[in-house]
Amino acid sequence: MKSAIRLKANDTILFIGDSITDAERHRRAYHPLGFGYVHFAAYALLARYPNLNISVVNAGVSGDTIIDLEKRWQRDCLAHRPNVLSVLVGINDVWRLTAEPSFAAEAAPPDLFEVTYDRLLSHTTETCDAQLVLMEPFLFCADRRDELYEALLPYVEIVQRLAASHHAVVVPLQKEIDRRIAEVPPERWSDDMVHPHLWAHAWIAQRWHHATAL
Repeated sequence: MKSAIRLKANDTILFIGDSITDAERHRRAYHPLGFGYVHFAAYALLARYPNLNISVVNAGVSGDTIIDLEKRWQRDCLAHRPNVLSVLVGINDVWRLTAEPSFAAEAAPPDLFEVTYDRLLSHTTETCDAQLVLMEPFLFCADRRDELYEALLPYVEIVQRLAASHHAVVVPLQKEIDRRIAEVPPERWSDDMVHPHLWAHAWIAQRWHHATAL
Protein backbone atom coordinates (compact mmCIF):
# COMPACT_ATOMS: atom_id res chain seq x y z
CA MET A 1 0.00 0.00 0.00
CA LYS A 2 1.06 3.56 -0.61
CA SER A 3 1.71 5.66 2.48
CA ALA A 4 1.06 9.18 1.19
CA ILE A 5 -0.20 11.26 -1.72
CA ARG A 6 1.95 13.87 -3.42
CA LEU A 7 0.34 16.94 -4.95
CA LYS A 8 1.67 19.22 -7.65
CA ALA A 9 0.42 22.38 -9.30
CA ASN A 10 -2.86 22.16 -11.22
CA ASP A 11 -3.69 18.63 -10.04
CA THR A 12 -7.27 17.38 -10.23
CA ILE A 13 -8.56 15.40 -7.24
CA LEU A 14 -11.70 13.40 -7.95
CA PHE A 15 -13.93 11.83 -5.31
CA ILE A 16 -16.34 9.19 -6.61
CA GLY A 17 -18.82 6.90 -4.90
CA ASP A 18 -22.39 6.72 -3.61
CA SER A 19 -24.64 8.95 -1.49
CA ILE A 20 -22.04 9.41 1.24
CA THR A 21 -19.79 11.05 -1.33
CA ASP A 22 -22.65 12.72 -3.23
CA ALA A 23 -24.06 14.46 -0.11
CA GLU A 24 -26.67 16.32 -2.18
CA ARG A 25 -24.06 18.03 -4.34
CA HIS A 26 -26.65 18.92 -7.00
CA ARG A 27 -28.67 21.10 -4.63
CA ARG A 28 -27.92 24.78 -5.05
CA ALA A 29 -27.06 25.17 -1.36
CA TYR A 30 -24.41 22.44 -1.52
CA HIS A 31 -23.16 22.66 -5.11
CA PRO A 32 -20.62 21.53 -6.29
CA LEU A 33 -18.99 19.51 -3.49
CA GLY A 34 -21.98 18.51 -1.35
CA PHE A 35 -22.25 18.98 2.40
CA GLY A 36 -20.28 15.86 3.40
CA TYR A 37 -16.74 14.59 3.82
CA VAL A 38 -15.74 15.75 0.32
CA HIS A 39 -16.65 19.31 1.29
CA PHE A 40 -14.56 19.15 4.46
CA ALA A 41 -11.59 17.38 2.84
CA ALA A 42 -11.57 19.57 -0.25
CA TYR A 43 -11.74 22.97 1.38
CA ALA A 44 -9.05 22.00 3.87
CA LEU A 45 -6.82 21.11 0.91
CA LEU A 46 -7.61 24.32 -0.94
CA ALA A 47 -6.84 26.33 2.18
CA ARG A 48 -3.61 24.45 2.84
CA TYR A 49 -2.27 24.61 -0.71
CA PRO A 50 -3.62 27.82 -2.31
CA ASN A 51 -0.45 28.12 -4.39
CA LEU A 52 -1.06 24.81 -6.22
CA ASN A 53 -4.31 25.77 -8.00
CA ILE A 54 -5.87 22.37 -7.22
CA SER A 55 -9.20 21.37 -8.77
CA VAL A 56 -11.55 19.15 -6.76
CA VAL A 57 -14.43 17.23 -8.37
CA ASN A 58 -17.23 15.41 -6.55
CA ALA A 59 -18.63 12.63 -8.76
CA GLY A 60 -20.67 10.81 -6.13
CA VAL A 61 -24.14 9.53 -7.10
CA SER A 62 -26.65 8.45 -4.48
CA GLY A 63 -27.52 4.76 -4.54
CA ASP A 64 -24.57 3.63 -6.63
CA THR A 65 -23.22 0.11 -6.44
CA ILE A 66 -19.95 -0.95 -8.03
CA ILE A 67 -21.99 -1.99 -11.08
CA ASP A 68 -23.48 1.50 -11.35
CA LEU A 69 -20.04 3.01 -10.94
CA GLU A 70 -18.67 0.97 -13.81
CA LYS A 71 -21.45 2.18 -16.13
CA ARG A 72 -20.43 5.81 -15.67
CA TRP A 73 -16.69 5.40 -15.12
CA GLN A 74 -15.61 6.82 -18.48
CA ARG A 75 -17.86 9.89 -18.22
CA ASP A 76 -17.53 10.68 -14.54
CA CYS A 77 -13.98 9.52 -13.79
CA LEU A 78 -11.69 9.04 -16.76
CA ALA A 79 -12.96 12.07 -18.66
CA HIS A 80 -11.62 14.26 -15.83
CA ARG A 81 -8.17 12.63 -16.08
CA PRO A 82 -7.69 12.84 -12.30
CA ASN A 83 -4.24 13.02 -10.78
CA VAL A 84 -5.67 11.74 -7.49
CA LEU A 85 -8.71 9.45 -7.42
CA SER A 86 -10.53 8.73 -4.16
CA VAL A 87 -13.17 5.96 -4.19
CA LEU A 88 -15.78 5.04 -1.58
CA VAL A 89 -18.17 2.28 -2.70
CA GLY A 90 -19.62 -0.97 -1.44
CA ILE A 91 -22.30 -0.27 1.14
CA ASN A 92 -25.11 -0.28 -1.46
CA ASP A 93 -23.94 -3.65 -2.75
CA VAL A 94 -24.09 -4.99 0.79
CA TRP A 95 -27.42 -3.32 1.56
CA ARG A 96 -29.20 -4.55 -1.55
CA LEU A 97 -27.93 -8.10 -1.26
CA THR A 98 -28.71 -8.34 2.45
CA ALA A 99 -31.63 -6.02 3.25
CA GLU A 100 -33.31 -5.43 -0.12
CA PRO A 101 -33.26 -8.76 -2.01
CA SER A 102 -35.66 -7.40 -4.64
CA PHE A 103 -32.78 -5.17 -5.78
CA ALA A 104 -30.10 -7.85 -5.53
CA ALA A 105 -29.69 -8.05 -9.30
CA GLU A 106 -28.34 -4.50 -9.27
CA ALA A 107 -25.64 -5.29 -6.70
CA ALA A 108 -22.39 -7.25 -6.74
CA PRO A 109 -21.58 -10.10 -4.36
CA PRO A 110 -18.00 -10.04 -3.05
CA ASP A 111 -16.36 -11.94 -5.93
CA LEU A 112 -17.96 -9.76 -8.61
CA PHE A 113 -17.33 -6.64 -6.53
CA GLU A 114 -13.62 -7.41 -6.39
CA VAL A 115 -13.28 -8.22 -10.09
CA THR A 116 -15.19 -5.12 -11.15
CA TYR A 117 -13.39 -2.78 -8.76
CA ASP A 118 -10.03 -4.19 -9.82
CA ARG A 119 -10.89 -3.62 -13.47
CA LEU A 120 -11.88 -0.01 -12.86
CA LEU A 121 -8.68 0.74 -10.96
CA SER A 122 -6.50 -0.91 -13.61
CA HIS A 123 -8.22 1.02 -16.37
CA THR A 124 -7.73 4.25 -14.45
CA THR A 125 -4.02 3.86 -13.80
CA GLU A 126 -3.44 2.79 -17.40
CA THR A 127 -5.33 5.81 -18.69
CA CYS A 128 -4.51 8.56 -16.22
CA ASP A 129 -1.59 7.37 -14.10
CA ALA A 130 -3.60 8.57 -11.11
CA GLN A 131 -2.64 8.18 -7.48
CA LEU A 132 -5.34 6.09 -5.80
CA VAL A 133 -7.08 6.47 -2.45
CA LEU A 134 -9.45 3.63 -1.50
CA MET A 135 -11.82 4.23 1.39
CA GLU A 136 -13.23 1.29 3.33
CA PRO A 137 -17.02 0.98 3.12
CA PHE A 138 -18.46 1.14 6.60
CA LEU A 139 -21.36 0.75 9.00
CA PHE A 140 -21.83 2.49 12.31
CA CYS A 141 -22.75 -0.73 14.09
CA ALA A 142 -21.87 -1.94 17.59
CA ASP A 143 -23.26 -5.46 17.12
CA ARG A 144 -20.59 -7.65 15.50
CA ARG A 145 -23.29 -10.30 14.84
CA ASP A 146 -25.50 -7.91 12.91
CA GLU A 147 -26.36 -9.37 9.50
CA LEU A 148 -25.34 -6.25 7.59
CA TYR A 149 -22.12 -5.90 9.53
CA GLU A 150 -21.14 -9.51 8.84
CA ALA A 151 -22.00 -9.08 5.16
CA LEU A 152 -19.87 -5.92 4.97
CA LEU A 153 -16.63 -7.40 6.26
CA PRO A 154 -15.66 -9.24 3.04
CA TYR A 155 -16.02 -5.95 1.13
CA VAL A 156 -13.73 -4.20 3.60
CA GLU A 157 -11.15 -6.96 3.12
CA ILE A 158 -11.45 -6.61 -0.66
CA VAL A 159 -10.71 -2.90 -0.46
CA GLN A 160 -7.63 -3.62 1.62
CA ARG A 161 -6.42 -6.23 -0.90
CA LEU A 162 -7.02 -3.92 -3.84
CA ALA A 163 -5.18 -1.10 -2.10
CA ALA A 164 -2.19 -3.38 -1.67
CA SER A 165 -2.22 -4.68 -5.24
CA HIS A 166 -2.68 -1.24 -6.79
CA HIS A 167 -0.25 0.58 -4.46
CA ALA A 168 -3.09 2.77 -3.22
CA VAL A 169 -3.55 4.64 0.02
CA VAL A 170 -6.25 2.97 2.10
CA VAL A 171 -8.48 4.94 4.48
CA PRO A 172 -9.35 2.44 7.26
CA LEU A 173 -12.79 3.74 8.17
CA GLN A 174 -14.42 0.54 9.44
CA LYS A 175 -11.36 -0.33 11.48
CA GLU A 176 -11.46 3.09 13.15
CA ILE A 177 -15.23 2.98 13.69
CA ASP A 178 -14.94 -0.44 15.32
CA ARG A 179 -12.32 1.00 17.65
CA ARG A 180 -14.48 3.99 18.62
CA ILE A 181 -18.01 2.58 18.58
CA ALA A 182 -18.00 1.47 22.24
CA GLU A 183 -17.35 5.01 23.45
CA VAL A 184 -19.39 6.77 20.72
CA PRO A 185 -22.55 4.69 20.08
CA PRO A 186 -24.04 4.25 16.58
CA GLU A 187 -26.86 6.77 17.01
CA ARG A 188 -24.27 9.50 17.63
CA TRP A 189 -22.75 8.79 14.21
CA SER A 190 -25.83 8.17 12.07
CA ASP A 191 -29.60 7.70 12.09
CA ASP A 192 -29.46 4.57 9.90
CA MET A 193 -25.93 3.14 10.48
CA VAL A 194 -24.97 4.28 6.96
CA HIS A 195 -25.35 8.01 6.37
CA PRO A 196 -23.09 10.03 8.68
CA HIS A 197 -24.22 13.00 10.70
CA LEU A 198 -22.42 16.20 9.76
CA TRP A 199 -19.77 15.88 12.45
CA ALA A 200 -19.11 12.30 11.33
CA HIS A 201 -18.57 13.54 7.77
CA ALA A 202 -15.95 15.90 9.21
CA TRP A 203 -14.43 12.94 11.07
CA ILE A 204 -14.25 10.95 7.82
CA ALA A 205 -12.49 13.89 6.17
CA GLN A 206 -9.96 13.89 9.01
CA ARG A 207 -9.33 10.18 8.47
CA TRP A 208 -8.87 10.87 4.74
CA HIS A 209 -6.30 13.58 5.45
CA HIS A 210 -4.51 11.40 7.98
CA ALA A 211 -4.26 8.46 5.57
CA THR A 212 -3.12 10.54 2.60
CA ALA A 213 -0.77 12.73 4.69
CA LEU A 214 -2.20 15.80 2.95
